[in-house]
Amino acid sequence: MADVKVKKESTEPVDIENRIKELCSQFPHGITDQVIQNDMPHVEPQQRAMAINRLLSVGQLDLLRNANGLLYRLKDTQSTSKVKGSDNQEKLVYQIIEDAGNKGIWSRDIRFKSNLPLTEINKILKNLESKKLIKAVKSVAASKKKVYMLYNLQPDRSVTGGAWYSDQDFESEFVEVLNQQCFKFLQSKAEVARDSKQSPMVQRNSSFATSHEVWKYISELGISKVDLSMEDIETILNTLIFDGKVEMTIIAAKEGTVGSVDGQMKLYRGVNPIIPPTGLVKTPCGLCPVFDDCHEGGEISPSNCIYMSEWLDF
Repeated sequence: MADVKVKKESTEPVDIENRIKELCSQFPHGITDQVIQNDMPHVEPQQRAMAINRLLSVGQLDLLRNANGLLYRLKDTQSTSKVKGSDNQEKLVYQIIEDAGNKGIWSRDIRFKSNLPLTEINKILKNLESKKLIKAVKSVAASKKKVYMLYNLQPDRSVTGGAWYSDQDFESEFVEVLNQQCFKFLQSKAEVARDSKQSPMVQRNSSFATSHEVWKYISELGISKVDLSMEDIETILNTLIFDGKVEMTIIAAKEGTVGSVDGQMKLYRGVNPIIPPTGLVKTPCGLCPVFDDCHEGGEISPSNCIYMSEWLDF
């Protein structure tokens, strides 16, 4: 009986490793050591550590860090097979680019993290690009620089600039059209509310529209070549708020209500200014964000100010 008991309590290293991999497959974003410990309370800490270290050393696990501590995540076998046969330096660069995600990474930062010479990094990057494992993407943050990311990733909005940029150029006309159409929708909503001849409070409440309603209206117009998100529409609505054409209020909403976030919903309505703006505010100088840097002979000056020219023509 004693021999049977000893055999039952002992666990083979391979069994522990397989169980850890099973746990990781159940939680793709990674698991903590506490999760492993809770799943295998009978396994000694030293046995767990040996199994984890072995899986890390053979490249079957990735070690990550988040706000809660260390995480163990099952390594992407497809990514591993893609760089199979590459030398260690190429695998290192690929791993650095993979860790950067869809925000990408500058070649300078790759050099800093890999501690490899720039000539060697450029050679590796070209090789990985030729294999279609990575791609170079121009960033709106620096037009003359490129960031590198995995070939199959969609670049983050911080890289491409989102819907407001096309080939790194800001689409000012597109933004202006969206601005006008969003305001037109809110104006029509307010007019319908006024024509209803109901009490002032009912009229006011019915003149509000959710950002989801505005988004749906713009989507149905078909004026955008790209898919606009709710966040994009709220950005446009914010510009209307800054222009004094729209006001926003936040109300409580039931969980699951269309357009609500964390139990709250934003409502927008078109407004008319109660008091006309003063003469100074009407001039470009009254609202100019670079007023302090404007002077004759400088890069910004009254003589070459396009906003002043447009205002005088008006």
